[in-house]
Amino acid sequence: MPINTKTVQDRRDVHYNSMDQLLKDAELMVVGPSRTLGNWSLGQILEHLAITMHKSIDDFPALAPWPLRVMIKLTMKQKFLTQPMPAGFQISSKMEAVRPKEHDAVKTLSELHEAIERLKQETPQALNPGLGRLTVDEWNAFHLRHAELHMSFVTSE
Repeated sequence: MPINTKTVQDRRDVHYNSMDQLLKDAELMVVGPSRTLGNWSLGQILEHLAITMHKSIDDFPALAPWPLRVMIKLTMKQKFLTQPMPAGFQISSKMEAVRPKEHDAVKTLSELHEAIERLKQETPQALNPGLGRLTVDEWNAFHLRHAELHMSFVTSE
């Protein structure tokens, strides 16, 4: 039975100021010992973050309908880029490409490293599925807030 991630207790308070901080934290969790409090393994979390970073360059498989994107952008964009993201969001079936499959945390740590290196070399051009067009700085903020959400479910044992 899936865990309702909105109600998970004892999540870590995580804040990243840079991709390097995210990568260092991910490395520490992979070396472990660590455990996850939600529905995904550490490997799945790292893979999801890497996929999302790649898709911000290559394009996402789907976007929210434009009226919804406009509403989200006008009412929630700053919150999503500057404050912790809320838990409990369900991935739409149209976004299956960002749903993780891999459980091997060592392998997906390498994928995350590659994605971060790619973000340093290439400019994200894709529309964000919910927020629409973002600047490079906004994409970086989005990726860091997104990582904070998912990595908050990973704790040291």
